[in-house]
Amino acid sequence: METLMEMAKAGKYPEWLRDVAKSEGIELDKLVRLIAKGEVVVPKNVNRELRYPKAIGRFVSTKINANVGTSIDFVNVDEEVEKAIIAQRYGADAIMDLSTAGDLDYIRRRLLEIAEVPFGTVPIYQSARMKKVVVDMDEDDFFKSVERHAKDGVDFMTIHAGINKFTLDVLKKSDRLLGVVSRGGAIIVGWMVHNEKENPYYKDFDYLLEILREYDVTISLGDALRPGCLHDSDRAKFAEWVVLGELVERCREKGVQCIVEGPGHMPADQIAPAVKAMKVVTKNAPLYLLGPLVTDVALGYDHIAGAMGALIAGMAGADFICYLTPAEHLALPTVDDVREGVVVTKIAAHAIDLVKEGVRERARKIDYEMSLARKRFDWGRQFKLAIDSERAKEIWSRRRSKFACSMCGDLCAIKIAQKALERNVFNSKDDVCEG
Repeated sequence: METLMEMAKAGKYPEWLRDVAKSEGIELDKLVRLIAKGEVVVPKNVNRELRYPKAIGRFVSTKINANVGTSIDFVNVDEEVEKAIIAQRYGADAIMDLSTAGDLDYIRRRLLEIAEVPFGTVPIYQSARMKKVVVDMDEDDFFKSVERHAKDGVDFMTIHAGINKFTLDVLKKSDRLLGVVSRGGAIIVGWMVHNEKENPYYKDFDYLLEILREYDVTISLGDALRPGCLHDSDRAKFAEWVVLGELVERCREKGVQCIVEGPGHMPADQIAPAVKAMKVVTKNAPLYLLGPLVTDVALGYDHIAGAMGALIAGMAGADFICYLTPAEHLALPTVDDVREGVVVTKIAAHAIDLVKEGVRERARKIDYEMSLARKRFDWGRQFKLAIDSERAKEIWSRRRSKFACSMCGDLCAIKIAQKALERNVFNSKDDVCEG
């Protein structure tokens, strides 16, 4: 069996890729070339019928991911399924199951049934639950969950292969406040320190790629040493990036699609340089970021802090944004938290696309159409174009006006100016988008 990347390297493609290219407004041949180079990925497990495959990377629209999943405190599978449904309804381009409690196989398979977009997992979570004590895992346990998830049809997996003896040594010499905030990364660090062994994912990376290649699973190279607060933006993260860059090349050699994950907390002025550095080190591999959050004090509003960082990151080259919700750092999110997190992150992604090469013309046409609808007071069209149509309509309806909207009433600037200037001074071409 050929993977998608191997097919692309040979100038071939599956028929379903035509629809992906059409949805992105990109020439099929160009998309194939980008996949062959590893600058775009389309996560799709060979064992899964995926309704909406998504392209992630250069010259295609910015994608967003929504995390769902249980915790030891709350195991309600139906609620997690509802979260995934809501996330997709409001624009999530991918769903990840981060469950750490309950029947993990059952939860994953339930979510896979309703996921119409690429579906991801973090297999080390299930590996850790195989033993009563996490550090008692043997090396085979690291890979058993990977193969189990792949067989089920998981499209992409976060694997923390960049934490090794070298990067761990750099971490030990750092002055971090929060140490390791990556859950998967912390599990592996604890295992390495206790057992005095190399990370099996790094040591046996070729074996890992054999499993992923068999099912054409896209690997998301996890950033175990991402900073968990602004203070911790240090050398350890750079050391891991160098290792991840080496692993990207090994993935491409084996025909396995890969994404690289990036930092979670970072001062705003460091984001663009960091993204550009990661793009250079990983040779333009698609970059997947959690935010990054631009402040540590936005509790209850971390989805907004993350969207602010995402916009800066996307303008510098980030391709895939993991949402945050208002519950980040506080609690397992509710269904409403998921909706709000998706919408805010979708706004950031669209703002990125308004300036992204290869995408901006299509993105700006949407904003142009919104401006025409506002000029014409076409509320139905405005609601249809809005990222969250339901919320826009609800706000407009609760204080309706007999004029335009209840903000300005009879003093609507657009109406006054149009009447005074007899609607000619603007000389607009209503049916033409000039980009």
